[in-house]
Amino acid sequence: MILQVDLTSETPIYQQLRDRIVEAIAEGTVAEGDSLPTTRGLAADFGINFHTVNKAYDQLRQQGLVRLTRKTGAVIHRDAASGPPESGFVTEWRPRLRTLLAEAVAHGMAAPDIVGVCTELLTAFTEAGQEGTQS
Repeated sequence: MILQVDLTSETPIYQQLRDRIVEAIAEGTVAEGDSLPTTRGLAADFGINFHTVNKAYDQLRQQGLVRLTRKTGAVIHRDAASGPPESGFVTEWRPRLRTLLAEAVAHGMAAPDIVGVCTELLTAFTEAGQEGTQS
């Protein structure tokens, strides 16, 4: 898995790491049971503090996407193709989605354009996930 972050972005690095890993799960680039790089190794690769990577991994753990153990490190715990979300996910996810949609509306995007972008992105994740399972 290749992760890319923008060290000059206003988005915190831990959030970028978390987001790229979630995208990799959605695309099927990583699947349940796959190991993530060690916190120290990934920190060294980016030239960042390992606590930054720890924070990203801990967010993923709290969201049920990664399992953290001393023996195996960070391992993908949830596969995009493993069925419906765990209990409570939609309740926690909905407010974040509401804020993203509100941003789009506040910037003047029309509802059909917002739906079009959402459809485009969902299709890309679906197609990427199908390609990942066929390889």
